[in-house]
Amino acid sequence: MGSRSRKRGRAGADLATKRPDAAERPAAADSPPATDRPPATEPAPEQPGDDGLRRGYARGRARDEEIRAGLQPLAPGERPRPVTVAAIVAFAFAIGNVLAALTGNDISSASGDPSIATAVTTALLLVAGLGMLARQYWAVLGFQTILGLQIVFFSLYLIGVQKVWQAIIPLVAIGLLGWLFWKLVRPMAQLQMPTRPPRDPAP
Repeated sequence: MGSRSRKRGRAGADLATKRPDAAERPAAADSPPATDRPPATEPAPEQPGDDGLRRGYARGRARDEEIRAGLQPLAPGERPRPVTVAAIVAFAFAIGNVLAALTGNDISSASGDPSIATAVTTALLLVAGLGMLARQYWAVLGFQTILGLQIVFFSLYLIGVQKVWQAIIPLVAIGLLGWLFWKLVRPMAQLQMPTRPPRDPAP
């Protein structure tokens, strides 16, 4: 019995020496091989027009910054001349609406009474004119919207013109309204700037 137990003990010792230890196994065996990793995605090539668009935007921003740097802030109570002209034009349009309603040449109902559209546009013109006299930015912006709508209206009117002389008045109106619209751009930017402090009187 003693010899059998000694043989079993030797056999177990030989198996222990042949089995590799888990701690001695290389750590690289647990990680996947480098070939199994997904390839890195390459950035999409830039389109030829992207560079031109970026340059155009950059030039536009630089031009806007240059224009803003050249603007002079308004003095307290100062009103740019184009804003005053626009206020007068707004009051003239309002008076024209009232006269058209009284003479029945406006968009009226069957009874000949002034329509709601005429009353609303007249009120908007009066509010815009008073706001521009008060040097309000929102009034200038609103009147520019009215000018844009008038330009579109006269442009659509030109489509149905059949004689050359009938296009003279719409073309003149489009030119004058477009000129006034352009002239209001700079004063509108000035109204957003802080007011320039008044100068001290000379001793």
